[in-house]
Amino acid sequence: MLILLPPSEGKSVPSRGAALDLSGLALPELTHARREVLDALVTLCRDDPAKAAEVLGLSAGQVDLVDRNADLPSAPTARADRIYTGVLYDALDVATLSPAAKRRATSRVAVASSLFGMVRFGDRIPSYRLSGDASLPHLGPVAAVWREALPPVMTAALGRGLLVDLRSGMYANFWKPGPELAPRVATVRVLHEHNGTRKVVSHFNKATKGRIVRALLEDGADPRTPAALADVLGRLGWTVETASGKSGTQLDIVVSEL
Repeated sequence: MLILLPPSEGKSVPSRGAALDLSGLALPELTHARREVLDALVTLCRDDPAKAAEVLGLSAGQVDLVDRNADLPSAPTARADRIYTGVLYDALDVATLSPAAKRRATSRVAVASSLFGMVRFGDRIPSYRLSGDASLPHLGPVAAVWREALPPVMTAALGRGLLVDLRSGMYANFWKPGPELAPRVATVRVLHEHNGTRKVVSHFNKATKGRIVRALLEDGADPRTPAALADVLGRLGWTVETASGKSGTQLDIVVSEL
């Protein structure tokens, strides 16, 4: 099973740690593309901070993020599961997982990244700012870079397992599994039900996804099909509805309270 998560916009900033070593990251086949995106981002932020703030969609109070990006090659790094923060990662709370669940997290979870394409929790990365819809000078849209680089790498990483896709739409565009993988693709959506009406609510969506991943890692089950995953989630206490399509199976998790 391979669980894909979105990154967080906010990130913790390590105060110390080794500098970034691209060759040491998981999925080394992405090193060339990672170097291209990193070089384009650092060059922009060093040479034209005003343009960088515009490209990165930063407000006047966020200009320090431009300086942080400019220093990425020498910035301290930490494990990715300590860099990414926010509602989903707070609910997942990797630090308090059992030892067995932490081992599963290292091998079963990957995080979509505008800068690195995809990272594992054990990868050491710096804090950075780069949105999935950004377009960098002399490189173009970062999404296009990853749409080219990720497909063969992620197909190989998935192997014969089940893909559990919890990415948001922007990051799902980095890699869309081909139709040959559809029988092993489960896309998870969280719906908040209130007074008979269902809708996607960002906070419920993120928090519930974090709790789902935590529960799966602690449980240890390794379902091989979307139907088997739905059964596991039902056993773990969630209300699950499924709908199959050409690109895979959508699992709707219906919640009434956080």
